[in-house]
Amino acid sequence: MNRYAVSDRTRSGARKLIWSIVLIGLLVSGLLLYWRYFYTYSEGNRFGMLQKFSRKGNVFKTYEGELILSSVSGNNNVPIASEKFFFSVNDEAVAQQLLQMEGRRVSLHYTEKKASLFWRGETPYIVDGVKAVE
Repeated sequence: MNRYAVSDRTRSGARKLIWSIVLIGLLVSGLLLYWRYFYTYSEGNRFGMLQKFSRKGNVFKTYEGELILSSVSGNNNVPIASEKFFFSVNDEAVAQQLLQMEGRRVSLHYTEKKASLFWRGETPYIVDGVKAVE
């Protein structure tokens, strides 16, 4: 018997070890992908004036919007000190509602993901509900 020959038993143990490492690597990668792109990090509402809402993209067309969050209003309720909230919309029904409400005050319900996917929109904020506010 050759002293450098590897026994079948050792070879079988090495295969099990390699398969275990590959399986654990795939499991950890899957969990990290889920956490980064699909796990809902936060959920809430934003109130403001819908300034811009459009459908854009080169290959994947997504609905993108801009909401002015006003903290101080001047004459005729024109926002003086404001911050912008950028968001994306996946639901066609919500998108159609928002298209009708441009320039009006709205309350948006959103979910925040850790990162965005190119077919889901440019922002990690996904709006799934809208109400007009007078």
